[in-house]
Amino acid sequence: MTATTLQPRTRAVRAEGGLAGTGTLLKMWLRRDRVMMPSWIYVLTALVASTVYSFKNGYDSPASLESFARGIDGNPSMRALYGPVLNDHTAAGVSAWRVGTTGAALTAVMCVLLVVRHTRAEEETGRLELVGAAAVGRRAPLAAALATAVTAAATAASLAAIVMLLFGLPAAGSVAFGLSWFGAGLVFAGVAAVTAQLAETSRLANGLAFAVLAAAYLVRGVADAGSAHWVSWLSPIGWAQRVRPHAGEHWAVLLLPLLAFAVLVAAAYLLAGRRDLGAGIIAPSPGPARAAASLRGPLALAWRLQRGSLLGWSVAFLVYGLAIGGVADGVGDLVNGSDAVLDDIRKMGGQQDLADAFLATAMGLMALFTSAYAVQSVLRMRAEESGGRLEPVLAAAVGRTRWAVAGLAVTVAGTVALLGASGLAVGLVHGARSHDLGGQLPRQLGAALVQLPAVWVVAAVTALIFGLLPRAASAGWGVLAACLLLGQVGPLLKLPQAVMDVSPFTHTPKLPGGGFDVLPVAALTAVAVAVAAVALLGFRRRDIG
Repeated sequence: MTATTLQPRTRAVRAEGGLAGTGTLLKMWLRRDRVMMPSWIYVLTALVASTVYSFKNGYDSPASLESFARGIDGNPSMRALYGPVLNDHTAAGVSAWRVGTTGAALTAVMCVLLVVRHTRAEEETGRLELVGAAAVGRRAPLAAALATAVTAAATAASLAAIVMLLFGLPAAGSVAFGLSWFGAGLVFAGVAAVTAQLAETSRLANGLAFAVLAAAYLVRGVADAGSAHWVSWLSPIGWAQRVRPHAGEHWAVLLLPLLAFAVLVAAAYLLAGRRDLGAGIIAPSPGPARAAASLRGPLALAWRLQRGSLLGWSVAFLVYGLAIGGVADGVGDLVNGSDAVLDDIRKMGGQQDLADAFLATAMGLMALFTSAYAVQSVLRMRAEESGGRLEPVLAAAVGRTRWAVAGLAVTVAGTVALLGASGLAVGLVHGARSHDLGGQLPRQLGAALVQLPAVWVVAAVTALIFGLLPRAASAGWGVLAACLLLGQVGPLLKLPQAVMDVSPFTHTPKLPGGGFDVLPVAALTAVAVAVAAVALLGFRRRDIG
């Protein structure tokens, strides 16, 4: 191509202020996210639908809902997890309370992943440099990434509002609820845009953004659990709560996320203009010329790559376990007056004792969260391959199978650590509150660890996809989403048992309180080992890259 033909394209790019090609990139990235984005949106929509359905059909009278709401407001642990139930103690208000902060946080996670995926990750792999060599402006990739995240957040928020309307909830509160989610998505899309400029790797960019999200959730939780409620104004997750959907909507609060988004995007573009393509504002520190003895092996390398992520997950699990342990003794007061909700908890927990049923349900949720870590950990191997860092490792005296086994070993050890940490936290708090520390500590630890085989099945299936169809490895998130929906929504919707049995979590013993059967635990473990073996075989025989 001659310089004469390049000049009009260059002038066009300059004329558009560096935004040339934004529309094309947006179309391309929406196509790339045709699986990931709908999966997220589906899960968020199903979360709203199942929650509203449960509260509308689970309480027979306004008095029972009033009793439930007062029980929540009197329990600091529940307020820390979900916030206080505001003035409206109807099914609409309680539904908005139950999934308001949780859904806002999940929407924020979705937006962070999308923005980093299409900015820093593209630079890290070198694809953005190739795209930028064409008639694409310097600002276009970030603009398209933000547009992708905004589109996803807007779709999830709109569907959440529509679901509430279909259930007959008031229109104003339903719209405010959707906008509260959208606002949280906007803020953290902006946060991710900034961290993508600061960090030189997508892993660090995601880590920084999630650290901000965790801090925002923690600030809101501390404010709601204590008496200094004004502190929640410092948290974007607190802003979503302050919109007060179905509780006398405060529309002006929605200006805060819009303002924060504008400031963060401006900061991201300012930082982008001060760095080179592929580099970050935070320069990585050079390592030693020779690796330490502790790093001379694929297992040590896998641990080094994943230790930061595991530490963050461990802190979150400890906090969650402490909160669940604090709530367990008072769960009867929370659902007093609703036989239907009591029945639902017992169905999901599989026990007649309410505290045990609640804890069994909580352990199931912890297992699903642990599976999210397991999927992320397995996909780290795919990131090493697609980033071109695997081939130099395999060119030395490291075999494919040995490298993959090391990665899976760290995944397995991480799942044990996470469930062990949460089980210990629940056992310590619940045991101290029930004055039975010696009995509850091993009981809750065992209830957590018995979930491991089901988690390993999800990890093994993800590894199988990676081993056979590496380009589709992210479908592991779809496997987890299916298990989540079956486990949490299936019992409430009374799905056929044959459908429920698809999820490995259906077959784990319902502990604490239930009987322990070694057969399903052994069967799930055997399935996980067999699937992992096939995954290793497939990885050994396919081409790298």
